Amino acid sequence: MAGITSFWGWIVFAILVLGAVAFDVGLLRRSRDDTGPLSLRTAGFRSAGWIGLALIFGLGVTAVSGADAGLTYTTAYFLEESLSVDNIFVFVLIFSELQIPAAQQRGVLLWGVLSALVLRGLLIGAGLFVLSRFHWVIYPFAAIIIFAAVRLLWGQQKQREIVVAACSVCSTWVARLIPVTSQFYGDRFLVKKEGRLLATPLFVALIIVETTDIVFALDSVPAVLAVTRDPFLVYTSNIFAMLGLRSLYFLLAGAVERFRYLKVGLALILIFFGARMLLTDVIEVPNYVSLSVIAAALTLSVVASTNTPGAKPA
Repeated sequence: MAGITSFWGWIVFAILVLGAVAFDVGLLRRSRDDTGPLSLRTAGFRSAGWIGLALIFGLGVTAVSGADAGLTYTTAYFLEESLSVDNIFVFVLIFSELQIPAAQQRGVLLWGVLSALVLRGLLIGAGLFVLSRFHWVIYPFAAIIIFAAVRLLWGQQKQREIVVAACSVCSTWVARLIPVTSQFYGDRFLVKKEGRLLATPLFVALIIVETTDIVFALDSVPAVLAVTRDPFLVYTSNIFAMLGLRSLYFLLAGAVERFRYLKVGLALILIFFGARMLLTDVIEVPNYVSLSVIAAALTLSVVASTNTPGAKPA
Protein backbone atom coordinates (compact mmCIF):
# COMPACT_ATOMS: atom_id res chain seq x y z
CA MET A 1 0.00 0.00 0.00
CA ALA A 2 3.01 2.30 0.23
CA GLY A 3 2.70 3.48 -3.37
CA ILE A 4 -0.84 4.76 -3.47
CA THR A 5 -0.91 6.05 0.12
CA SER A 6 2.31 8.00 -0.27
CA PHE A 7 2.47 11.79 -0.42
CA TRP A 8 2.07 11.68 -4.18
CA GLY A 9 -0.98 9.47 -3.90
CA TRP A 10 -2.71 12.13 -1.81
CA ILE A 11 -1.58 14.85 -4.25
CA VAL A 12 -3.01 12.98 -7.25
CA PHE A 13 -6.28 12.42 -5.38
CA ALA A 14 -6.52 16.10 -4.39
CA ILE A 15 -5.86 17.30 -7.95
CA LEU A 16 -8.39 14.84 -9.35
CA VAL A 17 -11.11 15.87 -6.88
CA LEU A 18 -10.52 19.61 -7.18
CA GLY A 19 -10.44 19.39 -10.98
CA ALA A 20 -13.64 17.31 -11.08
CA VAL A 21 -15.47 19.65 -8.68
CA ALA A 22 -14.37 22.73 -10.67
CA PHE A 23 -15.59 21.11 -13.88
CA ASP A 24 -18.84 20.04 -12.25
CA VAL A 25 -19.62 23.48 -10.87
CA GLY A 26 -18.48 25.24 -14.06
CA LEU A 27 -20.58 22.92 -16.20
CA LEU A 28 -23.55 23.56 -13.94
CA ARG A 29 -23.28 27.32 -14.29
CA ARG A 30 -23.05 27.09 -18.07
CA SER A 31 -25.97 24.70 -18.40
CA ARG A 32 -29.10 26.08 -20.03
CA ASP A 33 -31.33 24.75 -17.25
CA ASP A 34 -29.39 26.56 -14.55
CA THR A 35 -32.52 28.29 -13.29
CA GLY A 36 -34.59 25.11 -13.03
CA PRO A 37 -34.29 21.65 -11.59
CA LEU A 38 -31.61 19.40 -13.04
CA SER A 39 -33.16 17.26 -15.75
CA LEU A 40 -33.19 13.48 -15.36
CA ARG A 41 -31.03 13.13 -18.46
CA THR A 42 -28.40 15.53 -17.15
CA ALA A 43 -28.52 14.04 -13.65
CA GLY A 44 -28.11 10.56 -15.14
CA PHE A 45 -25.07 11.53 -17.18
CA ARG A 46 -23.49 13.36 -14.27
CA SER A 47 -24.12 10.47 -11.87
CA ALA A 48 -22.59 8.05 -14.37
CA GLY A 49 -19.62 10.40 -14.70
CA TRP A 50 -18.97 10.48 -10.95
CA ILE A 51 -19.32 6.71 -10.63
CA GLY A 52 -17.02 6.24 -13.62
CA LEU A 53 -14.43 8.57 -12.13
CA ALA A 54 -14.54 6.66 -8.83
CA LEU A 55 -14.06 3.34 -10.63
CA ILE A 56 -11.18 4.72 -12.72
CA PHE A 57 -9.54 5.83 -9.49
CA GLY A 58 -10.03 2.28 -8.21
CA LEU A 59 -8.20 0.97 -11.28
CA GLY A 60 -5.37 3.36 -10.41
CA VAL A 61 -5.27 1.98 -6.86
CA THR A 62 -5.11 -1.55 -8.31
CA ALA A 63 -2.33 -0.64 -10.74
CA VAL A 64 -0.17 0.98 -8.07
CA SER A 65 -0.89 -1.12 -4.97
CA GLY A 66 -2.28 -4.40 -6.24
CA ALA A 67 -5.59 -6.19 -6.70
CA ASP A 68 -6.29 -6.55 -2.98
CA ALA A 69 -6.04 -2.80 -2.41
CA GLY A 70 -8.20 -2.15 -5.46
CA LEU A 71 -10.87 -4.58 -4.24
CA THR A 72 -10.80 -3.04 -0.78
CA TYR A 73 -11.29 0.45 -2.20
CA THR A 74 -14.11 -0.74 -4.50
CA THR A 75 -15.90 -2.46 -1.62
CA ALA A 76 -15.60 0.63 0.58
CA TYR A 77 -16.80 2.88 -2.24
CA PHE A 78 -19.89 0.85 -3.09
CA LEU A 79 -20.71 0.54 0.61
CA GLU A 80 -20.61 4.32 1.00
CA GLU A 81 -22.43 4.87 -2.30
CA SER A 82 -25.26 2.53 -1.30
CA LEU A 83 -25.61 4.07 2.17
CA SER A 84 -25.71 7.55 0.62
CA VAL A 85 -29.09 6.62 -0.88
CA ASP A 86 -30.53 6.99 2.62
CA ASN A 87 -29.32 10.60 2.56
CA ILE A 88 -31.56 11.16 -0.46
CA PHE A 89 -34.65 10.00 1.44
CA VAL A 90 -33.90 12.56 4.14
CA PHE A 91 -32.97 15.39 1.73
CA VAL A 92 -36.34 14.95 0.02
CA LEU A 93 -38.07 15.31 3.40
CA ILE A 94 -35.97 18.35 4.39
CA PHE A 95 -36.63 20.26 1.18
CA SER A 96 -40.31 19.33 1.30
CA GLU A 97 -40.70 20.44 4.91
CA LEU A 98 -38.92 23.78 4.30
CA GLN A 99 -40.58 24.21 0.87
CA ILE A 100 -37.26 24.78 -0.89
CA PRO A 101 -37.80 25.26 -4.65
CA ALA A 102 -36.02 22.75 -6.90
CA ALA A 103 -33.95 25.52 -8.50
CA GLN A 104 -32.47 26.48 -5.10
CA GLN A 105 -31.80 22.92 -3.94
CA ARG A 106 -28.64 22.75 -6.05
CA GLY A 107 -26.79 25.40 -4.09
CA VAL A 108 -27.75 23.88 -0.74
CA LEU A 109 -26.52 20.44 -1.79
CA LEU A 110 -23.33 21.85 -3.32
CA TRP A 111 -22.25 23.60 -0.13
CA GLY A 112 -23.47 20.67 1.94
CA VAL A 113 -21.27 18.28 -0.03
CA LEU A 114 -18.24 20.60 0.08
CA SER A 115 -18.61 20.93 3.86
CA ALA A 116 -18.83 17.14 4.10
CA LEU A 117 -15.35 16.84 2.59
CA VAL A 118 -13.96 18.42 5.74
CA LEU A 119 -16.38 16.92 8.26
CA ARG A 120 -15.92 13.37 6.93
CA GLY A 121 -12.15 13.79 7.15
CA LEU A 122 -12.38 14.84 10.80
CA LEU A 123 -14.72 11.97 11.72
CA ILE A 124 -12.62 9.40 9.85
CA GLY A 125 -9.46 10.68 11.54
CA ALA A 126 -11.13 10.50 14.95
CA GLY A 127 -12.43 6.99 14.31
CA LEU A 128 -9.05 5.69 13.15
CA PHE A 129 -7.31 7.36 16.10
CA VAL A 130 -9.65 5.75 18.62
CA LEU A 131 -9.46 2.30 17.01
CA SER A 132 -5.66 2.39 16.89
CA ARG A 133 -5.48 2.96 20.65
CA PHE A 134 -8.51 1.15 22.02
CA HIS A 135 -9.24 -2.13 20.26
CA TRP A 136 -12.37 -2.74 22.33
CA VAL A 137 -14.03 0.24 20.58
CA ILE A 138 -14.85 -2.09 17.67
CA TYR A 139 -17.75 -3.44 19.76
CA PRO A 140 -19.47 -0.05 20.33
CA PHE A 141 -18.81 0.73 16.66
CA ALA A 142 -20.46 -2.54 15.65
CA ALA A 143 -23.43 -1.70 17.87
CA ILE A 144 -23.74 1.73 16.19
CA ILE A 145 -23.83 0.10 12.76
CA ILE A 146 -26.49 -2.42 13.80
CA PHE A 147 -28.53 0.32 15.49
CA ALA A 148 -28.38 2.28 12.23
CA ALA A 149 -29.91 -0.75 10.50
CA VAL A 150 -32.73 -0.78 13.04
CA ARG A 151 -33.25 2.95 12.49
CA LEU A 152 -33.62 2.34 8.76
CA LEU A 153 -36.40 -0.15 9.43
CA TRP A 154 -38.46 2.32 11.47
CA GLY A 155 -40.13 3.39 8.24
CA GLN A 156 -40.60 6.67 6.45
CA GLN A 157 -43.26 8.00 8.82
CA LYS A 158 -40.92 7.85 11.80
CA GLN A 159 -38.16 9.37 9.69
CA ARG A 160 -40.49 12.18 8.63
CA GLU A 161 -41.32 12.95 12.26
CA ILE A 162 -37.61 13.19 13.06
CA VAL A 163 -36.95 15.51 10.10
CA VAL A 164 -39.91 17.76 11.01
CA ALA A 165 -38.60 18.00 14.58
CA ALA A 166 -35.06 18.71 13.31
CA CYS A 167 -36.30 21.47 11.01
CA SER A 168 -38.20 23.07 13.87
CA VAL A 169 -35.26 22.88 16.27
CA CYS A 170 -32.70 24.15 13.74
CA SER A 171 -34.96 27.02 12.64
CA THR A 172 -35.33 28.10 16.27
CA TRP A 173 -31.61 27.67 16.96
CA VAL A 174 -30.57 29.67 13.89
CA ALA A 175 -33.09 32.39 14.73
CA ARG A 176 -31.42 32.88 18.12
CA LEU A 177 -28.17 33.75 16.37
CA ILE A 178 -29.46 35.61 13.35
CA PRO A 179 -32.97 36.70 12.29
CA VAL A 180 -34.56 34.35 9.76
CA THR A 181 -36.73 35.57 6.90
CA SER A 182 -39.29 33.38 5.20
CA GLN A 183 -38.62 35.06 1.85
CA PHE A 184 -36.24 33.63 -0.75
CA TYR A 185 -33.60 35.82 -2.39
CA GLY A 186 -32.47 33.69 -5.30
CA ASP A 187 -29.59 31.43 -4.27
CA ARG A 188 -28.44 33.64 -1.40
CA PHE A 189 -28.08 32.20 2.09
CA LEU A 190 -27.72 35.56 3.82
CA VAL A 191 -29.14 38.97 2.89
CA LYS A 192 -28.88 42.47 4.31
CA LYS A 193 -32.17 44.34 4.66
CA GLU A 194 -32.47 47.76 6.29
CA GLY A 195 -29.07 47.34 7.88
CA ARG A 196 -29.90 43.92 9.35
CA LEU A 197 -28.29 40.65 8.31
CA LEU A 198 -30.96 38.01 7.72
CA ALA A 199 -30.77 34.26 7.11
CA THR A 200 -32.91 32.93 4.27
CA PRO A 201 -34.65 29.53 4.31
CA LEU A 202 -31.72 28.23 2.23
CA PHE A 203 -29.35 28.90 5.13
CA VAL A 204 -31.62 26.96 7.50
CA ALA A 205 -31.79 24.11 4.98
CA LEU A 206 -27.98 24.10 4.67
CA ILE A 207 -27.54 23.86 8.45
CA ILE A 208 -29.98 20.93 8.60
CA VAL A 209 -28.35 19.15 5.64
CA GLU A 210 -24.91 19.46 7.24
CA THR A 211 -26.25 18.31 10.61
CA THR A 212 -27.92 15.25 9.12
CA ASP A 213 -24.71 14.43 7.21
CA ILE A 214 -22.88 14.26 10.52
CA VAL A 215 -25.53 11.84 11.78
CA PHE A 216 -25.17 9.73 8.63
CA ALA A 217 -21.39 9.80 8.98
CA LEU A 218 -21.70 8.39 12.50
CA ASP A 219 -23.32 5.36 10.82
CA SER A 220 -21.32 5.05 7.61
CA VAL A 221 -17.81 5.77 8.94
CA PRO A 222 -17.87 2.83 11.40
CA ALA A 223 -19.27 0.68 8.58
CA VAL A 224 -16.43 1.50 6.20
CA LEU A 225 -13.92 0.94 9.02
CA ALA A 226 -15.21 -2.64 9.07
CA VAL A 227 -13.84 -2.93 5.52
CA THR A 228 -10.45 -1.28 6.00
CA ARG A 229 -8.56 0.97 8.38
CA ASP A 230 -6.28 2.40 5.75
CA PRO A 231 -6.85 6.20 5.95
CA PHE A 232 -6.31 6.69 2.23
CA LEU A 233 -8.82 4.05 1.15
CA VAL A 234 -11.39 5.07 3.78
CA TYR A 235 -11.25 8.77 2.94
CA THR A 236 -11.10 8.49 -0.85
CA SER A 237 -14.00 6.03 -1.00
CA ASN A 238 -16.06 8.34 1.24
CA ILE A 239 -15.29 11.44 -0.79
CA PHE A 240 -16.04 9.91 -4.17
CA ALA A 241 -19.38 8.65 -2.83
CA MET A 242 -20.19 12.11 -1.43
CA LEU A 243 -19.20 13.96 -4.61
CA GLY A 244 -21.74 12.05 -6.67
CA LEU A 245 -24.51 12.53 -4.14
CA ARG A 246 -25.85 15.79 -5.57
CA SER A 247 -26.39 14.38 -9.07
CA LEU A 248 -27.74 11.14 -7.61
CA TYR A 249 -30.27 13.15 -5.60
CA PHE A 250 -31.72 14.80 -8.71
CA LEU A 251 -31.76 11.44 -10.47
CA LEU A 252 -33.62 9.57 -7.73
CA ALA A 253 -35.50 12.23 -5.73
CA GLY A 254 -38.69 11.89 -7.74
CA ALA A 255 -38.69 8.10 -7.69
CA VAL A 256 -37.06 7.24 -4.38
CA GLU A 257 -40.39 6.53 -2.64
CA ARG A 258 -41.19 3.85 -5.22
CA PHE A 259 -38.36 1.67 -3.93
CA ARG A 260 -40.34 0.30 -1.02
CA TYR A 261 -37.80 -2.33 0.01
CA LEU A 262 -34.61 -0.36 -0.59
CA LYS A 263 -34.32 0.53 3.08
CA VAL A 264 -34.55 -3.17 3.90
CA GLY A 265 -31.63 -3.85 1.57
CA LEU A 266 -29.59 -1.04 3.14
CA ALA A 267 -30.42 -2.34 6.61
CA LEU A 268 -29.20 -5.84 5.65
CA ILE A 269 -25.95 -4.32 4.38
CA LEU A 270 -25.44 -2.50 7.67
CA ILE A 271 -26.23 -5.63 9.70
CA PHE A 272 -23.69 -7.59 7.66
CA PHE A 273 -20.92 -5.03 8.22
CA GLY A 274 -21.85 -4.63 11.87
CA ALA A 275 -21.50 -8.39 12.28
CA ARG A 276 -18.25 -8.32 10.33
CA MET A 277 -16.78 -5.74 12.71
CA LEU A 278 -18.17 -7.58 15.75
CA LEU A 279 -16.49 -10.83 14.66
CA THR A 280 -13.30 -9.23 13.39
CA ASP A 281 -11.17 -11.19 15.90
CA VAL A 282 -12.93 -14.47 15.13
CA ILE A 283 -13.26 -14.65 11.36
CA GLU A 284 -11.83 -12.68 8.44
CA VAL A 285 -14.39 -11.98 5.76
CA PRO A 286 -12.85 -11.47 2.28
CA ASN A 287 -13.78 -8.21 0.58
CA TYR A 288 -15.15 -10.01 -2.47
CA VAL A 289 -17.75 -11.56 -0.15
CA SER A 290 -18.63 -8.14 1.24
CA LEU A 291 -18.92 -6.67 -2.25
CA SER A 292 -21.18 -9.57 -3.26
CA VAL A 293 -23.42 -8.94 -0.24
CA ILE A 294 -23.79 -5.25 -1.19
CA ALA A 295 -24.64 -6.11 -4.79
CA ALA A 296 -27.09 -8.86 -3.82
CA ALA A 297 -28.90 -6.78 -1.17
CA LEU A 298 -29.34 -3.78 -3.48
CA THR A 299 -30.38 -5.87 -6.47
CA LEU A 300 -32.93 -7.94 -4.55
CA SER A 301 -34.43 -4.89 -2.81
CA VAL A 302 -34.81 -2.97 -6.08
CA VAL A 303 -36.28 -6.00 -7.90
CA ALA A 304 -38.69 -6.65 -5.02
CA SER A 305 -39.77 -2.97 -5.05
CA THR A 306 -40.39 -2.81 -8.79
CA ASN A 307 -42.22 -6.13 -8.85
CA THR A 308 -44.63 -5.23 -6.05
CA PRO A 309 -47.84 -3.98 -7.67
CA GLY A 310 -49.52 -1.05 -6.01
CA ALA A 311 -46.85 -0.86 -3.29
CA LYS A 312 -46.90 2.19 -1.12
CA PRO A 313 -43.78 3.67 0.41
CA ALA A 314 -42.82 2.21 3.74
